[in-house]
Amino acid sequence: MNVTQSELRDEVRLLAEEAFDRNLISGYGDGENNNEFQIVFKGKPRHLSLERARSFLVKLIVGDKEK
Repeated sequence: MNVTQSELRDEVRLLAEEAFDRNLISGYGDGENNNEFQIVFKGKPRHLSLERARSFLVKLIVGDKEK
């Protein structure tokens, strides 16, 4: 299945909202480039590609659910 960049960005935004609501991250938003997303984790902003942001957020959320 091909996922468009817009769909990937939407998925990352939903994951970031969930992580933010669980207090796993302290902020998030679009990056400077179309293929970037910013996540504030442990007080430090991280600029990640959409793919890396998705992977990071999924691991963070799954890890929290396993606690």
